[in-house]
Amino acid sequence: MMGHTNYQPKKFAVIGAGPVGGIVAAFLAAGGYEVTLCDIVPELLTPALNPGILLEGADNLQARVTRTTTDIDELLNDPPDVIFITVKATALPLIASALEGFVGAGRYVISWQNGIDTELELAQHLGNKSVLRGVVNFGCVPLSPGHIRLAFHHRPHYLQELDPESKDAAIGICKVLTECGLDTAHTDQITDMVWRKSVMNACMNPMCAVTGMTMVEIINDPITFGLVDALIKEGIAVARTNEFSLGSGYYPYAINYIKNAGNHKPSMLQDVEAKRRTEVDYINGKIVAYGLQAGIPTPYNSMIRGLVKALEPK
Repeated sequence: MMGHTNYQPKKFAVIGAGPVGGIVAAFLAAGGYEVTLCDIVPELLTPALNPGILLEGADNLQARVTRTTTDIDELLNDPPDVIFITVKATALPLIASALEGFVGAGRYVISWQNGIDTELELAQHLGNKSVLRGVVNFGCVPLSPGHIRLAFHHRPHYLQELDPESKDAAIGICKVLTECGLDTAHTDQITDMVWRKSVMNACMNPMCAVTGMTMVEIINDPITFGLVDALIKEGIAVARTNEFSLGSGYYPYAINYIKNAGNHKPSMLQDVEAKRRTEVDYINGKIVAYGLQAGIPTPYNSMIRGLVKALEPK
């Protein structure tokens, strides 16, 4: 095993120039690191170069990335040390296969996304050694390309390697992110953390997506809040039966967290309104699948997933 700080990445790439990708790119660029921002939508990339990505709210900073590209192959001509994947989970299979040529010693790909088992989708193509999983603890709202509002930022974020041999790299990456102001801690319980977050995402996100209501509106209506409550309880039952640890007192924690949710449209509603595919298969769909394998019925998650799917473009 190498020592704890031997891995010192210098060059980064971020695939996905939405709000989550913009935040990582801005912090790394502000920290003086070389950052390439990659997205298939050129309009998202232009402001990242000039005047730079602007963050407002819980954090306020503006930083220019080193370069941008719309082509993953171009990214691989001069490969970075670390690639953050910050796209919608639905784009993962395509991106994972496009990155097969990237794999090599000292190079890592991080699933820095919402959803359950996103890292496994990457590992299937790239192998466990190259893949790390993050859990991100901020809420962000896109104002315009390259302009992002952070509604909240609950430091730290968390990162874990899939293969024990890559632990040193994970710790090195945490160190860089923390020095840049995006405090990130190494963990060995990332799957539990993903479930803690996803069970909450699985109730608010699709309820807003289907009703067109903001989170506050959902909470203030006793009928919709009753459905949120049923979705949480169902998610908890599935997690516990599959022996993911949500921790004691999770239910009151989740209800309290949700009650403090902002008065904004969550990403799944933004997707429905923009006629994009949603991440519902990686959130409610995974709860349904894990319920099935453990013999736990998931009528609420099945129903809400079906309704979200019905709103997606065919």
